[in-house]
Amino acid sequence: MPPSALPPIAGREAEILALVQHNRPVTLPAGRRDLAQIHSAFACALHMHQPTIPAGVNGELISHLQYMVEHPGEGDNHNAEPFAQCYRRLAELIPQLISEGCDPRIMLDYSGNLLWGFEQMGRADILEALRFLACDPTMQSHVEWLGTFWSHAVAPSTPIPDLKLQILAWQQHFAALFGEAALQRVKGFSPPEMHLPNHPDTLYEFVKALKECGYRWLLVQEHSVENLDGSGLSHTQNYIPNQLVARNSSGETVSITALIKTQGSDTKLVGQMQPCYEALSLGRMALADTTIPALVSQIADGENGGVMMNEFPQAFLQAHRKLAGEGGREGGGTVALNGTEYLELLDAAGVAPGAYPQIQAVQQHRLWHQVAQQSSGAALTPESVQAAIGALQASDPSFSMAGASWTNNLSWVEGYANVLEPMTRLSAAFHQRFDGPVAADPAVTRSEPYQQALLHLLLLETSCFRYWGQGTWTDYAAEIHRRGEAALNP
Repeated sequence: MPPSALPPIAGREAEILALVQHNRPVTLPAGRRDLAQIHSAFACALHMHQPTIPAGVNGELISHLQYMVEHPGEGDNHNAEPFAQCYRRLAELIPQLISEGCDPRIMLDYSGNLLWGFEQMGRADILEALRFLACDPTMQSHVEWLGTFWSHAVAPSTPIPDLKLQILAWQQHFAALFGEAALQRVKGFSPPEMHLPNHPDTLYEFVKALKECGYRWLLVQEHSVENLDGSGLSHTQNYIPNQLVARNSSGETVSITALIKTQGSDTKLVGQMQPCYEALSLGRMALADTTIPALVSQIADGENGGVMMNEFPQAFLQAHRKLAGEGGREGGGTVALNGTEYLELLDAAGVAPGAYPQIQAVQQHRLWHQVAQQSSGAALTPESVQAAIGALQASDPSFSMAGASWTNNLSWVEGYANVLEPMTRLSAAFHQRFDGPVAADPAVTRSEPYQQALLHLLLLETSCFRYWGQGTWTDYAAEIHRRGEAALNP
């Protein structure tokens, strides 16, 4: 591909990092609610993604959405245009509700693959709708964008050095499309597949990278975390902020605020606006020496399945109209909020993150207990952690350090050595070639060789190549790997 065909995923790293490191509130004061008047709230997010595949006319990299358009007779590819409308329709639904006197909220998570696909397809209608949602001053009180990995990688099985590359690639692409001010408002992070690492070193580097890239909080799946004593989260903890603590195998710690996504991944939860109706049944929750509004947090694919394609728009309108009622009486003290807005309201009321319950990734209590038993008080080391993991796996085959996601009925690792091993090799080769030159001259990231190699590395880490089983999708991965190697060894 010529340089002009590359997405804007590299070249501005230092500039972007300086841009996003700020602590000032991003919620507009004009739209701020009175925390004391809120009993409960709900925060809904829509996740949007289509992978990039080497399936163009001459094997070009194209969006799977484009492939659907060009092959309407295959599978459910006839849904291509309905999907495309799902990607843009919030630009119509939100203004409609505002014009009716409602106060809607929505959080949006779009992968970098998908944004690039819109550009490749020339879908100016979708891009303009998204630009309106990201940049229009009126929308800023109602729409929150969430960061994610550029190519929808799953964190636990992504090589550690690439976690920050994925985060930064998305930030650079988002800023190129919607501007620096819009990027500065992105403070929440949505992990693809809600997949949270539980290996101490991967989780530590993941959280560390999020903090370095300016993120304040992330969304986590309820069963992917536990309390520090190994117990599951209490009922109250599911509806208040928690503080996710990550400790690595050298004993270093870092933490970040976590909002808990409850229940499963069924799109019916968001498609039928269940979080709104659950919030109506909740009240304020105890936290430290005060009470705060309960927050029901939920995310679903924004386009996938009949419920999201067909039922969501009317359900979204109906839920917000119910809350508005006659002067807001029907909703009582229940409102829609976005994640950062909720946390900033708590900040303004003097409720600091230090008051949030501390949690960790699931299975870590067992790991730390095993380490303590084996080391007899000796200093924590990578060797002692690895020995403890080995001992636990030997005694209990169900013990896993592969993380937890919203799709626990499948593994992103087992049976995919033909994708994971080439991915690991390509990552190692990429860093061997470029880490030294980039450290000596950061401008290297603006060069075509760097960006070509980075693009193929990020694309190979896309989760879709390890979701649909062996066959076409793993063949796509093999071809991307081949091209990635060619980019590294021209």
